[in-house]
Amino acid sequence: MLRIIDARDGEPTEVRPGLIRVHAHVTGADTTALRVLLVADVLARALELGGTPVVTVAAPTTALRARADDLGIRPAEPDAPGVGRVLHVVGAQDAAPDGVRVEVAPATGPVGASVPASAVRLALLAHRRRHPVDLGAAVLAEARDTLVRWRKAVAGWATRPSRPIPAQVRDQLRAAWEDDLDVPAVLAALRRVEEADEMPDGARFEAYAYADRLLGLELTREIGAST
Repeated sequence: MLRIIDARDGEPTEVRPGLIRVHAHVTGADTTALRVLLVADVLARALELGGTPVVTVAAPTTALRARADDLGIRPAEPDAPGVGRVLHVVGAQDAAPDGVRVEVAPATGPVGASVPASAVRLALLAHRRRHPVDLGAAVLAEARDTLVRWRKAVAGWATRPSRPIPAQVRDQLRAAWEDDLDVPAVLAALRRVEEADEMPDGARFEAYAYADRLLGLELTREIGAST
């Protein structure tokens, strides 16, 4: 069961089954607002993976919606009053109505048009949501290189016979994102899978494809691409 730290009191709260409304509170179009939308997107994905129905609510500016589209952040409803329990995803300095407050630290740093949007998404996901992020050149370059390497590896593993994800790996992935949406721990588990030479390639492929349902990094997009 997903547990989220409620910023109102710093205590974990369990998100029990039932319709959930993930409300992302954003203004402007800066990178912090983009990060708030991304956290809301990943939170909704985590809930859906656990079988919980979700409605995501947000009213971004046109400029922010364009940036969100580039990052593969799914569109949200402009409003859904009275629907389900509410989880409010907010910037650290922003106000929110009463209810569970999922706080997101600032994200800073210039992001040029030459940086792939998926690298920006990975760079933001590589840090706990309550930790500030500076999207400097080195951080973005590392994210871009990781994506290139992982997509190439996944395309190679996809040519091998499929194998089930080892139960230990699946449990590690779920335990990570269910613990206050600890996406860096999910990425660390994928790195261990990458380095686990004893794991069949087909199982490694399935592990990456499964985790990407949360991450939204299009890790399988190079499958079948010409070399």
